[in-house]
Amino acid sequence: MAATQPAGVPVAPAVPPMRAFRQRYGRALEWVVGLLMVVLAAEVTLGVLFRTFGQALAWYDELASVLLAWLTFYGSALASVRRAHIGCPEIVDQMRWPLRRAFNILAQMLVIVFFVLLAWIGAAILPVLHGDSLVSLSWVPMSVVQSVIPISAVLIVVAELTHLVDLVAARDPPAPVAAGPAIADGLH
Repeated sequence: MAATQPAGVPVAPAVPPMRAFRQRYGRALEWVVGLLMVVLAAEVTLGVLFRTFGQALAWYDELASVLLAWLTFYGSALASVRRAHIGCPEIVDQMRWPLRRAFNILAQMLVIVFFVLLAWIGAAILPVLHGDSLVSLSWVPMSVVQSVIPISAVLIVVAELTHLVDLVAARDPPAPVAAGPAIADGLH
């Protein structure tokens, strides 16, 4: 038996399935990025402490570089989910809705094709790295280090596909978003 809503209490609108997926997906990526930030901060702090006491860690710099690269790639996937990459929508936003929608769908498809190619090439390079490892941590295979490229590319493709589905399904223009302060406002 379905639960009924008491009289006078508004029913919360259902979240569209794609938006719900994107929110869960974004939250998972937030955890990955957050964990990488904590590990990087701990590793750098540990490296600084050891260096302060004259006992520099041989692996500190190399591991910090790898963690920073991973943070950048996985952070890009998170930015893709949130639509937080740098863009210049002013010209496109001036187009009539049907043209703007078509242009955005084409642009979205080009982004997806690029990241599919990046994932494919990134995966193709991993076997070439067989036998190579980090210099200071010889037990860490270079293929594990470089796996961030195809993995993050696939994560970005998933995020971009969710936005493409929204664009294809949209029949009306999105509601206008309130503009934030202009960059120049903070320069006075």
